Amino acid sequence: MSKAATSQLGEFLRAHRARVDPTDVGLRGGGDRRVAGLRREEVAVLAGVSVDYYARLEQGRERHPSSQVLEAIGQALRLGLDAREHAFRLAGLNPGLTPDRARDHVHPALARLLEAFPTSAAYVLGPAFDVLATNGVAAALLAPFDGMTNMVRVLFLHPRACHVFVEWPTLSGNVVHALRLNAGQHPDDPRIRSLVAELRAASPEFRSLWADQTVRGLSRQFKIFDHPVVGRIELTYQTFDVRDAPGQQLLVGTPDAGSRSAEALAFLGAMHTTA
Repeated sequence: MSKAATSQLGEFLRAHRARVDPTDVGLRGGGDRRVAGLRREEVAVLAGVSVDYYARLEQGRERHPSSQVLEAIGQALRLGLDAREHAFRLAGLNPGLTPDRARDHVHPALARLLEAFPTSAAYVLGPAFDVLATNGVAAALLAPFDGMTNMVRVLFLHPRACHVFVEWPTLSGNVVHALRLNAGQHPDDPRIRSLVAELRAASPEFRSLWADQTVRGLSRQFKIFDHPVVGRIELTYQTFDVRDAPGQQLLVGTPDAGSRSAEALAFLGAMHTTA
């Protein structure tokens, strides 16, 4: 494991240690605790490792943790599945994929699926959340962003984002947490690296969310849009992965049948078809 990766693992462990309430793991809270969360020695005891070993791991001086040790630490820190997998990747135990130019091209299976959702907003994202392809409905839904094709840049740099996305704080947090997961899965991806560097410099909100070290994949989400043409649209999004296209995801946003959102989405789709 490289020195940089060791440092990243240490930062990740420290951030998550600070989030664990001692009472949640059977320890006494309050008292003379000067910082939030668990002490290093408490994590060490819970994980069954020496205090010195755990301290070296957080400080970046231990470069070869075993999978058994990381799993025990993950349990002590109450990490979810995505976060545990991310810790393994940072430790070099689950190497990321080598950047591949094919990631810039939509996998044929995903391209075929796009048009299988004529009444839903469907689009394909790459590992850095570039919009690689859309169906007509999704293209019309995203039209307010003037052709900007990276969803992270849209959320943090486009002036309309906080107005179009009604629940912007929740959505932006979810996207940054998923981007961190992708960064762990694809550690050598230049698009992700440059995107993170750009937004850390340009957006205080992104910088704060990136620093909190939360890792969580995209899953079922509820999104509310305030579209400048048709007004409020409420969609339930589901995310699909394709094993033959690592890093690419199909997102499908579906309105409730017979709802005003369904009518608005159909109207947008018709506008795109006749445009």
